[in-house]
Amino acid sequence: TDAEVSTRKKTFAEVQTERLDQAERTVLIKCPSKLNEKILLQYLASHGNVKSHFFFENRGISALIEFSEKSSIASLQDAVGIPSASEHHVVPFKSRLFTFTLKNPVSQHLEETPLHLSPQCHIPVKDLIEKLCLADSISSQMYILLNEYQLTEENIKLRFLACSLVRDFARAYFPDSTVKPFGSSVNTFGKLGSDVDMFLDFHDTGKHATKMKKGPFEMEYQMKRLPSERLATQRILSVLGDCLDNFGPGCANVQKILHARCPLVKFSHQPTGFQCDLSVSNSIAIRSSELLYIYGSLDSRVRALVFTIRCWARVHGLTNSAPGPWITNFSLTMMVMFFLQRRSPPIIPTLDQLKELADEKDKHIIGGYDCSFVSDLRKIKPTKNTETLDVLLGEFFEYFGNFDFRKNSINLRKGKEVNKPESSPLYIWNPFEQDLNISKNVNQPQLEKFIAMARESAWILQKEDKTQQMINKEPWGLAALLIPFGKYSSKMKNRMKGIGSETIKSLLDSLKLNNVNSQQKAVGK
Repeated sequence: TDAEVSTRKKTFAEVQTERLDQAERTVLIKCPSKLNEKILLQYLASHGNVKSHFFFENRGISALIEFSEKSSIASLQDAVGIPSASEHHVVPFKSRLFTFTLKNPVSQHLEETPLHLSPQCHIPVKDLIEKLCLADSISSQMYILLNEYQLTEENIKLRFLACSLVRDFARAYFPDSTVKPFGSSVNTFGKLGSDVDMFLDFHDTGKHATKMKKGPFEMEYQMKRLPSERLATQRILSVLGDCLDNFGPGCANVQKILHARCPLVKFSHQPTGFQCDLSVSNSIAIRSSELLYIYGSLDSRVRALVFTIRCWARVHGLTNSAPGPWITNFSLTMMVMFFLQRRSPPIIPTLDQLKELADEKDKHIIGGYDCSFVSDLRKIKPTKNTETLDVLLGEFFEYFGNFDFRKNSINLRKGKEVNKPESSPLYIWNPFEQDLNISKNVNQPQLEKFIAMARESAWILQKEDKTQQMINKEPWGLAALLIPFGKYSSKMKNRMKGIGSETIKSLLDSLKLNNVNSQQKAVGK
């Protein structure tokens, strides 16, 4: 659609600014179970024009209301009462979270119309598989999956609102701070139900620095000085964590994790239903979010393939929400990007190519790392590659099922397989902090499981007889890949024979090699 094209061509920064502005004009209202939508909207209209609204289910029914003018919120807040302190005493923090009740609920059910509720989580895999079986090609199966799992417009509004509500607390201490989402909430690869990563940004401090350079004198703020930036971050987060814990309506299970590599506060934000992670400005994480936003916006096949591979990995236990030796979704996403850079012709450009297109305003040097790349999507030439998703899915499994992980690493800057700089089983270069491996956590058994699953999946796609399976009402195509294969089932062992003994040999060799390595390590201790 034209509307989609016009939203697609906006830069990452434009989209962010627009959404943050929208969130500042938004309130959240808890509604009674028997609600007449008209009555609520009429009441709200007395405070100003309601630009958009939707209802969703979250421990009862809630409404997100976006006003056209920010002043409408102040008007509404003036008219809102404070809960009576009968059995509970309240913390008198006035937020943008309200409860709407009808004094005489009887009269209102005269014209009760069923509300349309926006789903805030995706359907279970078994329901997805049923839908996939009705499609006519693997491509359309992949687009169905994308549509079921991707963030909806409503869910994105809710994510930005959660950030905006946290920002209201931060502003009590730091009046020109903002709270922005990063990662999957904004990089076009987020799925419904995922956590909200947000960071506190004191973005104006940079602007102040340049203000006083002219003229014969200088004037600057007196500010508390601390021995390290890390300590400042820890103190700020500690106080904000206490603040949310003590005063934040609907903020529960607040955990301060201040000694992590990246200090953060975890909490659950009950009014929006999100698990949130709050940290202090991390410029490199923002650049990664924007890079993925660009890749996701260039070609619709990119997101369809990423969502498919991530769902496949989850079903087969290759990824896990708990930290550990598993491949992360971020690593998987980077593997898909790399694969798409390696196609002929490439479907997406390398990071070095995006850097060449960058102009002055795109220059970003962060902590000595060059994080520059073009932000204007119109400057990037569309790909000439016309491969279908049916082809790309099979080729992805082929490519990584036969990738020489022992020797090669994955480098998105160059879009080339380069020799591993050190011996981690899986080496994926951090696109910006060039000396880091983003998949350092992955161990050999997990990598081998990934390779085995990729080979099995490639095999299933090659061997299948779609028409027969459709006649027999058996899952086919992508649906067949989203059913757990069983613990190396006997079928799979037979298939492994079919693949050829050299592959088995190399698998055994790598296991032996692994044993030898661990024995050497044990001996070395």
